[in-house]
Parts: sequence; structure tokens; C-alpha cells
Amino acid sequence: MMREKDTFQDFLACVDGENREFVSDLHDELTKLGCKTEVKPAKSGYVVSYILNKKTIANYVFRKKGLLARIYAGHIAQYMELLEEMPDGMARSVQEAPVCKRLVDPAACNQKCSMGYDFILKGERLQRCRNNAFLFLLDEESRPFIKSLLLHEAEAAV
Repeated sequence: MMREKDTFQDFLACVDGENREFVSDLHDELTKLGCKTEVKPAKSGYVVSYILNKKTIANYVFRKKGLLARIYAGHIAQYMELLEEMPDGMARSVQEAPVCKRLVDPAACNQKCSMGYDFILKGERLQRCRNNAFLFLLDEESRPFIKSLLLHEAEAAV
């Protein structure tokens, strides 16, 4: 017997109280912009993806330390100035993210790998892997910036 498809409400029920309202409100804004939502069960909870024009622009993943948002900032060049407002703790996590091997040497990574991002953050040019460049723990400091970054990406992706 096939089980019912997991829903956004199933995911939301697993989100901690501190983040639930933020996640719900941002979900509403993203769906208004035309994002489709895909919810899949994972080992540590759910993975929720936001898809716009057949491209994933973000997902939520659960980890031991809490709920993380991964933003696929494919249009970062269109709103790079926003990065100057990034809180220092988040900027450190971006600076510490792995370098995109494919940007440095196209032969160094799997050819099916979507290339990472080349951008300027706090005056420093960075070339980071798309899977870890904009991966942030949701907390009081990060939530407003995650929302701003994600809405900029959604608007640029339209």
C-alpha cells in the first residue's frame, strides 16, 4: 500500500517553535511568487525544496544543530550588493564553505556538477560550491537575511 504524500504541513509540524512562523510566512511569500514545493522524507526529518521554473532555488534540511536553509543563488550577480548586509556570523560560514573546484579548474570536478558561485563578499572574491556556499542555520540573526536573500533570488529567477 502506498503511503500518502508528505505535505508542507507535515514538515512544518517538525519545525521548532522558534522558526515555525518564519518558515510558514516565507513559504507563503515564495508560493505567491510561483514557487512549487516538494517535500521528501529524510533520515533527520524532511527535505523541503522550492522550485521555480524547474530549478530548485532553496531547500530546508534538518541537521543535529537544527534547521538549515540552503539557498541556490544562481542569480547572485544581480543582487550581489545585498551580501554587504550579511551578518558577520553568516559571512564567516560562506567564507569557510568549500571552494568550487569546477570554477577553479573545470576538469577537477564531475562534469554533471552544476558550477558554484563567483561573487564578492565583504570585499573578498569568493568561488564557492553551490551546495554549501549559502547554507545557514536558522536563528534570530540569520532569519531576516535568509528571507531577503531568498526573495531576491526568487524575484531574479522569474
